[in-house]
Amino acid sequence: MKITYMNHSGFVLELENAVLVFDYYRGELPPLPKEKSIYVFSSHAHPDHFQKKIFTWANTYHSITYILSDDIKADGQAERIIYAGPRQEFQVDGLCISTLRSTDAGIAFLVRAEGKSIYHAGDLNWWHWEEEGPAYNKMMQRNYQHEIGKLEGEDIDVAFVPLDPRQEEQYYWGLDYLMKHTHTNCVFPMHMWDRYDVYERLMENEAAAGYKAKVMHITEDGQTFEI
Repeated sequence: MKITYMNHSGFVLELENAVLVFDYYRGELPPLPKEKSIYVFSSHAHPDHFQKKIFTWANTYHSITYILSDDIKADGQAERIIYAGPRQEFQVDGLCISTLRSTDAGIAFLVRAEGKSIYHAGDLNWWHWEEEGPAYNKMMQRNYQHEIGKLEGEDIDVAFVPLDPRQEEQYYWGLDYLMKHTHTNCVFPMHMWDRYDVYERLMENEAAAGYKAKVMHITEDGQTFEI
């Protein structure tokens, strides 16, 4: 797999026969092989996860399908769009797609394609905000752990998971819980708001000792990885 980091929570994942694009926010899409089928995923309507620019790509790539959270309202391209809600399972061509309910808005995706299992969290995260109070934070913990429980023991080749420095001391809780409750081979931190130093912070965190070798080091937009 060739993986390109776009920005924020946006990634392009190129397989042998297909290309998966997740949560495009900004930046230029790298040139893609036109003979491959392209599947564009958007986890929810927040503008840091969905931009209408993705529909212009159909002018260049004719074999393109959009898999969008059902809170997104799109004009045009209806014949190319598949809407998905939480906790659904369906197939698109050779892709098997399962969704989880986000703890914020929309959905998370688990995609099985070409023998690989790929998880993109969207905004499904263990959100903890001190200013919200204990009742809110307990609800977030319960909801997050419930959703990740649906992946318990799952073999995941690549995961894209929030590591949000705005959460202060709780910045790593969501990623940490996923890594300790699934068999994930490789995890890309995302939703970092360009504060890439949060990676070094995680590497120094004793909680991550058992999986830190699996955490990819993102430093800039357009960075590519061969997995």
